[in-house]
Amino acid sequence: MLGKWVVDAAYFLQTCHPYRKVKNNVYNLLENHQYHYKKIFDLFMIALIFISVYILIRQVKNELSSGWLFFNNYIISVIFLLEYLLRLWVYSDSSKSIIEQYEQDLFLHRQFSLRKAIGLAMSRKFEFIRSPSAIIDLLAVMPFFHELRMLRVFILFRVLKLFRYAKSLRRLLSILSSKKFEFFTLIIFTMIVTMIASVLIYVMEANNPESPVNTLFDAVYWAVVTIFTVGYGDIIPVTSEGRVVAMVVIVLGIAVISFATSIVVSAFTEKLDEIKEEKLIDDVNRLKRFYLICGFSMLSFEVIKKLHKRQIPIVILEKDPLLLAQARSHGFLALQYDSASMETYSHLKINFAHQIEAILLLHESDVANIFTALTIREMTKHVPLYSILHHLEHRRKLQMAGIDVIINPQELIGLMGKILSVQPVAFEAIHALRSEHTSTVIDEIVVQEGMEKVFFTLLEEPLFVRRLSVLGIFHKEDKAFCFNPDASECFKEGDVAILLANPVLLNEFKTKLHRRSV
Repeated sequence: MLGKWVVDAAYFLQTCHPYRKVKNNVYNLLENHQYHYKKIFDLFMIALIFISVYILIRQVKNELSSGWLFFNNYIISVIFLLEYLLRLWVYSDSSKSIIEQYEQDLFLHRQFSLRKAIGLAMSRKFEFIRSPSAIIDLLAVMPFFHELRMLRVFILFRVLKLFRYAKSLRRLLSILSSKKFEFFTLIIFTMIVTMIASVLIYVMEANNPESPVNTLFDAVYWAVVTIFTVGYGDIIPVTSEGRVVAMVVIVLGIAVISFATSIVVSAFTEKLDEIKEEKLIDDVNRLKRFYLICGFSMLSFEVIKKLHKRQIPIVILEKDPLLLAQARSHGFLALQYDSASMETYSHLKINFAHQIEAILLLHESDVANIFTALTIREMTKHVPLYSILHHLEHRRKLQMAGIDVIINPQELIGLMGKILSVQPVAFEAIHALRSEHTSTVIDEIVVQEGMEKVFFTLLEEPLFVRRLSVLGIFHKEDKAFCFNPDASECFKEGDVAILLANPVLLNEFKTKLHRRSV
């Protein structure tokens, strides 16, 4: 009967939406570094830690008010205790463990073992309890028992909680932990040297009445201070034998410091690329809106130059190291990831709905673009997808992969060539753009709300007349291109105007056009 009640309660908690929502929010607040309130919570806890340490220092020679003592001994301790219990709660799902054990027993046609189910749930909780960070959290609560004066020193364990809230400290700890074996070897070597040096200096100096080494503890203290090259000078050997021991220990101390330094440098060197990659991922996570470009090539480079004018950040995913190096050499935010892998997006923690403006698939292979599109559409159906088409026979496959807009460069070139070939100014325009000494450039303006009313009026001003040419207007709605339009040409929001002029003049035209259309 008890087992049935426990299983029913486990199913209830597993299907209770308010309970799951609260637990998920608590987990995000404590563990999810992408959660927007996590940083505020961490800063609050760090402030409590520093207040605790300040009160401990202030209390040594000053009498503090009862309010400060109550705040430190009870309020802060209760907050830390509550945090510890909440972390224990969200660390694992006990109801899920019980349900798994129940369904396993049911499948194997054996009686449900409540003891085994509870044992499994508790073992997962015990994994948290015995973890170093949880032990530090528990020790930080000990000052709650402030009547035991000795336990007040446990306030200093609250400083160690900074490793939980400060990402840079966690990163430092993870880097050093990658050299566990080397540090263990160093510690063993240091302990052996310390033990030998302590015994030797004690044997050589203890019977000399002029020697400050009177006990074995004095010898250990001297050995530690000498090995780590501190050398306070409060305890020094006075016999010749003792000085010989001191010289040997000094050399061994330099060796210990050198060994430790080489381990730390080696750890940072090996993790340098990983640190840089994590920094880039953090930069991506801080972006509110950006274009995601999958694949880097010369075409990508030209597209990025155009997109930069919209002042929206751009992130590039490229798994080829050489192409990645080229992208970064131009100052672009590029990450070495496979855009066709779902693990990439889960690792980057990209929020498609709130961060992605659009995704451009610019791989030099249609197959790579198709696989990338399928991966993205598996995760989201709504983000705009644009793809380059290299071979016409793959158009249908790209459409079936869920790509919204497919662009084939050869088709665009053919369309423009067909239109330009029958226009009287085509040769002059192309000749001007190909000239090595001209400052003429071609650029486009995406028509926004209000621009269509002032566009041709602005062209008639003395500054722009005969100095700025409109090559054509691309109508977005019917996909038609109108070459050399006049003032009677009707165009709408979203159409693209192609302009030919000096770069300075073009920028001035754009500025005035935006200003008058507002």
